[in-house]
Amino acid sequence: MKIQQIIEKLGLEPHPEGGYFKEVYRSKGEIDQGSLSEGFTGKRNYSTSIYFMLTSDTFSAFHRIKQDEIWHFYMGAPIRLHSISPAGIHRDYIIGTDLVNGHIPQLVVPAGDWFAAKVVEKNAFALVGCTVSPGFDFRDFELAEREKLAEAYPDHKALIERFTRE
Repeated sequence: MKIQQIIEKLGLEPHPEGGYFKEVYRSKGEIDQGSLSEGFTGKRNYSTSIYFMLTSDTFSAFHRIKQDEIWHFYMGAPIRLHSISPAGIHRDYIIGTDLVNGHIPQLVVPAGDWFAAKVVEKNAFALVGCTVSPGFDFRDFELAEREKLAEAYPDHKALIERFTRE
C-alpha cells in the first residue's frame, strides 16, 4: 500500500508532534484524580491506543508525557527512537522486525522521558501503535521548546536541534 492509501484507509490525521495518528481505543473505565500520580489534573481513562504513522519526510519531534508509552511496530521501515531521561541519559532504539540485527518490535518509553523518532529509510513510512496508561490526554503532552531543552541537556544539543521545530 502507498502512504496516502494507508492514511485514508485508517482515517489518520496530522499529529502536533509530526506524523499522522488516529485514536483507536479509549477504555470506558476511568481513574479518579485522587488515585493518579502527582501532576495529573482530572480523571483519566484506564488506557488509550492510537495508530501512528511516520514518513521519511518528517519526524516525531521531542515531546514528553506523564505516562509510560508503549510503541508496537506494525509495518513499513524501522524507526529510530531517541529518548532523554530526566537525568540526561540519552538512549536510542530501532523499532522494527529485524530481530537478528537488534530491532525491537515493542518499546516502552518511561513517563517523563523526552522522546523523538524518525523513519530510518528514505522514501518510506512506518506504521506503529502507541498505547498509554493511564489513558492519554493532551493535558499530559508537552512539545519541547528547542532552546529550553538544549539548555537543560547541553550534551545533547545537536540531537535536540535535529528533532525540534523551533
